[in-house]
Amino acid sequence: MVDMTRAGFKASLADDAPPNGAAAPLAALWWIRKGEWDRAHEIVMAESSQPAAWVHAHLHRIEGDASNAGYWYRQAKKPVASGSIDAEWETIVDDMLAP
Repeated sequence: MVDMTRAGFKASLADDAPPNGAAAPLAALWWIRKGEWDRAHEIVMAESSQPAAWVHAHLHRIEGDASNAGYWYRQAKKPVASGSIDAEWETIVDDMLAP
């Protein structure tokens, strides 16, 4: 597994696949940053956890579907994000990498 700090996770984006052992929501975030929206969406659709719901909300925010994003933020028990997409991605990554 790569260094699981935000910097290490971002460095793994040079690879062809998410880091070994990355939880599904974190793998979805990896695919988001690689521009693979559909692949990331498939991953979070198969999960029922709050972290997956948060990533799912982020995906629909990227898509511009505020209503659908709002539903997933509620499932994740997170406030609707209002900052930049990139800042939200980093916030989610940091949260998921926290010990």
